[in-house]
Amino acid sequence: PSSVTMYPAGPGSGDSPEGFPEQPRLQSQIGNHTAQTLDAFFTCRKNALLAKSSSSQVEGDFAMAPRGPDQEECEGLLQQWREEGPSQGLPTVNESPLVDKGLAQSSLALLMDNPGEQEAAAEDKWSGRPLSDLQAAENLEEPFSEVQGEEPLPEVEGPMWAPVPMQTAPQYADCAVLPVGALAAEQWEEDPAVVAWSLASEPVPQEEAPIWPFEGVGQLQPPPLEIPYHEILWREWEDFSSQPDVQGLEAGDGPQFQFTLMSYNILAQDLMQQSSELYLHCHPDILTWNYRFANLMQEFQHWDPDILCLQEVQEDHYWEQLEPSLRMMGFTCFYKRRTGCKTDGCAVCYKPTRFRLLCASPVEYFRPGLELLNRDNVGLVLLLQPLVPEGLGQVSVAPLCVANTHVLYNPRRGDVKLAQMAILLAEVDKVARLSDGSHCPIILCGDLNSVPDSPLYNFIRDGELQYHGMPAWKVSGQEDFSHQLYQRKLQAPLWPSSLGITDCCQYVTYCHPQRSERRKYSRDFLLRFRFCNIACRRPVGLVLMEGVTDTKPERPVGWTESVLEEDTAEPESVFPRTVGTIQHCLHLTSVYTHFLPQHGRPEVTTMPLGLGTTVDYIFFSAESFENGNRTDRRLYQDGTLKLLGRLSLLSEEILWAANGLPNPFCSSDHLCLLASFGMEVTAP
Repeated sequence: PSSVTMYPAGPGSGDSPEGFPEQPRLQSQIGNHTAQTLDAFFTCRKNALLAKSSSSQVEGDFAMAPRGPDQEECEGLLQQWREEGPSQGLPTVNESPLVDKGLAQSSLALLMDNPGEQEAAAEDKWSGRPLSDLQAAENLEEPFSEVQGEEPLPEVEGPMWAPVPMQTAPQYADCAVLPVGALAAEQWEEDPAVVAWSLASEPVPQEEAPIWPFEGVGQLQPPPLEIPYHEILWREWEDFSSQPDVQGLEAGDGPQFQFTLMSYNILAQDLMQQSSELYLHCHPDILTWNYRFANLMQEFQHWDPDILCLQEVQEDHYWEQLEPSLRMMGFTCFYKRRTGCKTDGCAVCYKPTRFRLLCASPVEYFRPGLELLNRDNVGLVLLLQPLVPEGLGQVSVAPLCVANTHVLYNPRRGDVKLAQMAILLAEVDKVARLSDGSHCPIILCGDLNSVPDSPLYNFIRDGELQYHGMPAWKVSGQEDFSHQLYQRKLQAPLWPSSLGITDCCQYVTYCHPQRSERRKYSRDFLLRFRFCNIACRRPVGLVLMEGVTDTKPERPVGWTESVLEEDTAEPESVFPRTVGTIQHCLHLTSVYTHFLPQHGRPEVTTMPLGLGTTVDYIFFSAESFENGNRTDRRLYQDGTLKLLGRLSLLSEEILWAANGLPNPFCSSDHLCLLASFGMEVTAP
């Protein structure tokens, strides 16, 4: 016979039953079972009723249990109960059922160990009952005692029990599941309302379930404990404001202008639908834009950053929902859509109560005619002036340059990633450059599609990279293609001189200032070319029009055929190109260390295909500490911009416990990055 599980059905099934009701109905599907299975089922239920009955009923009706070779064991249990004294008695229906559990379990164990003994037990009143009578009694909802002509058992209210198929390895979708501990398992055993029985066809080996005393009886496993997502994905705030830097100075010394910045890839809805195979682990309801938008706005309101840098912002969602909502929250927003036919882009939002906009520079990486720069990725660079409260008097704060970008994903095209980053760094160098040639504080953030300690990451942090001969896939470190026979390798120079960017990631005009002795031509000088040989030559294919193009200009008397034409065109700028090396002088370091020392695991910002990795960053300008170990987050010399705190990231194991990304709590496939900074306030 197939396995059958019995547990309380209907409302209140999680409470402990105070007793068994009268014989419940059987489902119509059980009509195909044999009479032997029905007899065993009814006998099992009768024994359970006897275990709940008074002492006189137990003594008079105990013989109803199926008898066989282990009958002596049943009689021994009954004798043990008698020796304990009738004064103790069996527990009432309102008491704990643990005392009489042994008697019911023993009877059921005998039933399961000897399912074929009913025919041999002549004194068993139930096994000798015809199947038709039992079915008739069942249809009439008559209790067993009335069918046998006995005194009916007292009715006891309790949850209805029904046979249902045994479920194995249940799946709990869209909920956080943690292993059930010993305490939960112990509580589960003590509650009979959640203990299920199964008539198994094969005995369960004792070694597989050592804590379960019944052979041949399957145990319904307790449902896993559901932990709220905000507890699983709990992220701590790491405060550095009171920690001394490498020079022994407190980070909070002197007045500071403090602000917070968030970088977040919010997952464009169009891109998610185009790559739906990456989100098969998610329930469809949590992937709808209305659900995700509400979650994202709640996250923005909770952390309340002063500057918000977003990637994968879908254009229609930005103008229709995001920008109006963020404006109501007090933000001023700038948006740059990707070039071509792409529907998403980058956005930088700031609070005008904290900053004043000096300039905004959208950056396009697409360059017509250049195969290296034929992608549609973009960036956005803003120069903001912090607004100091009036209570501080006549003080000033240096401007702040904020750059946000989303670099190409393709793991094989590291050459494209480096060229895009060079364009962004050149734009940052132009916007952040001060009159004395130095740079104001810089924050560069976004989705760089590169892992920590990759060549691209080291280039941003260290300011130099020797790329000549490097495989293109190795630049980002996302995937390992070393096994492939053909590998694209980087050649010097990486980009042509026509791009107008030097190998130091600076625009040529800023690398070579304009010459002060540049000629300024007057009108009279330009008129001298009116009748030069080139001007008097009839163009090829010129349409003949009477009175317009049918005459040849006549050179005035005394006008020479050739004019001494001065070289008015400025010679092409020639700048030195290093051999296979690119550099920059922005002195950037990462807010995060990319490792969780308390867990011994690397930090994770996204989980594509269930594999955790870090591709999102917040870099800020700070002088590296010489002879220091870069793995320590505080081993650098704080400049004008100081790191005061950050929101901790999570490990891959923790995200697995929350069903990966996205989930009902986090509505993007990336985690947000949040950091707090302080800027020195100086007197004029």
